[in-house]
Amino acid sequence: MRYISTRGSAPVLSFEDALLTGLARDGGLYVPETIPRFSDKDLADMATMSYEDVAFKVMRPFIGDTFTDTEFTALIDKAYSGFNHVVRAPLVQLDQGHFLLELFHGPTLAFKDFAMQLIGQMFQAVLSRKGERVTIVGATSGDTGSAAIEAFRGLDNVDVFILFPHGRVSDVQRRQMTTPVESNVHALAMDGDFDDCQARLKDMFNDHDFRDAVRLAGVNSINWGRVLAQVVYYFTAALSMGACDRKVSFTVPTGNFGDIFAGYIAREMGLPIADLVIATNQNDILHRCLTTGAYHKGAVHASISPSMDIQVSSNFERALYFAQGQDSDAIRALMDDLANGGFDLGDNVLRSLQDTYKSGRVSEEETSATIKEFYANTGELLCPHSAIGVRVAQALRDPATPMITLATAHPAKFP
Repeated sequence: MRYISTRGSAPVLSFEDALLTGLARDGGLYVPETIPRFSDKDLADMATMSYEDVAFKVMRPFIGDTFTDTEFTALIDKAYSGFNHVVRAPLVQLDQGHFLLELFHGPTLAFKDFAMQLIGQMFQAVLSRKGERVTIVGATSGDTGSAAIEAFRGLDNVDVFILFPHGRVSDVQRRQMTTPVESNVHALAMDGDFDDCQARLKDMFNDHDFRDAVRLAGVNSINWGRVLAQVVYYFTAALSMGACDRKVSFTVPTGNFGDIFAGYIAREMGLPIADLVIATNQNDILHRCLTTGAYHKGAVHASISPSMDIQVSSNFERALYFAQGQDSDAIRALMDDLANGGFDLGDNVLRSLQDTYKSGRVSEEETSATIKEFYANTGELLCPHSAIGVRVAQALRDPATPMITLATAHPAKFP
């Protein structure tokens, strides 16, 4: 398996190199050259497997010869051994035909643990084998930073620096990032919002002399390894709902677009997904773009769902790449326009995106009302991000198709 940049002029890489590289040198994001597709028999076989075995089956075609089967199995087992639920990502029924996928049973109580714990193990294995050390930098709106620091703390071959927006993460998220005592992990507060942190991160990657001098690597969702690890729980959730014989839909609280793009990859691999629904808060640039075709950056408004408080959704570039028929020239032009404030999509591209994704927006008041409503009616306490997903799912779901809403974080992270 080889990996190519969405902007078309960066080197073609192996999985190992794409993992360690993160952002492509032309500013684009790496995607697989081809997407493998499972047969109905493959899906039926996976329906009876453990989470770890499904993870191996789903990810193995993408990693090439980076790891042997034995090595990769051991990395997966170690990555998920610290999760506190036996099935790793359990489903809970909220309503008739509506289910919550609990992705908060990892060490930092957020869905980011599924990818970050595995990436930490893969980085350590590759770097130890090569006798090399890298400097990992990341930007976070809250959960990525704590998950990265937890996954890499104390590892021998990496130093980690995480940028987070001062005053714009929850107190629990801040403490998870700033209290670890291991000397190889560092959390740095920045004045500004998440988009400012992400811009400084991209500045570092685009300074090639600096990047090479400090052996820079990235673990934000721009890193293909992050997206790949998140594909797995779409398979386990859908197959546990009988997806061998029927379609299911997913609603995803969405900020940087990596999680819902993993759902797109799962569907392209043959998983029978009906709808992929984007749920946004008041920072609704994705919903506006899917509705009107206009993607123009505005002010970021602080909310009670801080992990979604962004205007520049980095992984949306991957979605645009496939909607544009993998036209790298078109993507470069759109990203140049974005650097100058925004872009407007052509009718064909917009229709392609609308055929692939649905979307909805939830206000602050609606978020709070949803948390109260579902706690009163079901006893299920939702984090604000999950509540946004649930509300959009309730509004857009087809009663004839099971809907799974991703619960992206434990409510205790947002007291």
